[in-house]
Amino acid sequence: MICLVIVSCILVIVDFMQLHELKPIHKRKPRKRVGRGGKRGTYSGKGIKGQKSRAGRKFKPIIRELIKKYPKLRGYRFKPVKEKPCVVNLGTLEQTFKADAKVTPQTLLEKKIIRRIKGKVPQVKILAKGDVTKKLIIEGCQVSESAKKKIEKAEGTMK
Repeated sequence: MICLVIVSCILVIVDFMQLHELKPIHKRKPRKRVGRGGKRGTYSGKGIKGQKSRAGRKFKPIIRELIKKYPKLRGYRFKPVKEKPCVVNLGTLEQTFKADAKVTPQTLLEKKIIRRIKGKVPQVKILAKGDVTKKLIIEGCQVSESAKKKIEKAEGTMK
């Protein structure tokens, strides 16, 4: 590519080098040819006997061993990872909610008792740690047997 540049009334021709015009500075190193004598001797750095020293050696592909580890029967069975519910104790419900308040996963999220998991409102399980004296209405939550007894004793309901 030739470029004309005018520098203080003098015409200068500048020739830029192109990518296809580049050439290596050094000569290519010749490939090592095995078994032809010379400085490496008889075995040419390959050792004696064994699969590694033979011409055209072939190794087992590594991926075959990975394939063998998969189960052979149809319908590959695996146990899905079950999401555990968020645990909330009765003592925290007693402190944060007023009497006749509705307790749902959404209200627990708003009061920052639980957090979202991967952007979703998680399942909630209410456990019996602590005492409850207020009448609470519980919806959309799992409740343990002992917690259910304490809530019913305080005249609360579960839906």
